[in-house]
Amino acid sequence: MISDEELTALMQAINNRYGLDFTNYERTSLKRGIVRLMLKNNLESIIELWSLVLKDNVFFQGAIDDLLVNLTELFRNPDVWIKLRETVIPEIPNSFLKIWHAGCSTGEEVYTMNIVLETLNLLHKSKLVATDLSKTALAKAKKGEYSLVTLKQYLVPFLKFFPNREMSDYFDFHDKHAAIKSKYSNNVTFQRHNLVMDQMNEKYDIIFCRNVMIYFDDTLKKRVLDLLYSCLKDDGYLIIGYYDIMPDFGKAMFGIYDVRTRIYKKISQSN
Repeated sequence: MISDEELTALMQAINNRYGLDFTNYERTSLKRGIVRLMLKNNLESIIELWSLVLKDNVFFQGAIDDLLVNLTELFRNPDVWIKLRETVIPEIPNSFLKIWHAGCSTGEEVYTMNIVLETLNLLHKSKLVATDLSKTALAKAKKGEYSLVTLKQYLVPFLKFFPNREMSDYFDFHDKHAAIKSKYSNNVTFQRHNLVMDQMNEKYDIIFCRNVMIYFDDTLKKRVLDLLYSCLKDDGYLIIGYYDIMPDFGKAMFGIYDVRTRIYKKISQSN
């Protein structure tokens, strides 16, 4: 068990050492992450973890992945992608789309988006920005390589979206892994970004921020939603995760577009 005092002290030490502020992250999730980290590395006390985190930068970069579980998959929640293909994207008037994947994890969501864009003949008319706090996850996302075991797990949602297509239409298969075809990554910029501390200066038609806010308390949710609101074009779309809950103060900024798929639409200040 991790006490509140131990958690607070460790988070403060991380902030002092690395400039990453986890103060307002959801405490139960952080405690679970710390326990995962200790078990994974056979650590018997929080003091041992403290020492490793503060002294070993490489260990800490890997530790972020355990503290913040990266959950993503190709065509995850296929109803979302079907809704995007059939309704959302055709409603956007711009001839060139700009999309931000905030908390992109290992990139499957990003490549799913590009596959969807190709079905609408918009792959060459779009720019995607994919950001995450984890350097490890970003490196994997940029590489775009996934084990054959992992891809097999994605087959069911893939076939719901594409009942008559093959994974090989989108991936180059090798002995033990498959790599996304280069045309689905050419329009993507990957960059490290701390959603609760860093700014973004562009405006986007669509922002994905799926199953990220589950880690935040109301203070951080407000900060993040303010950022996402400022980065969306008028009438832009925000897509959150099935496990995220839009707080009441967020409902003044984002109206429900489709409740089942958790798609929201920016409410203009003038409305």
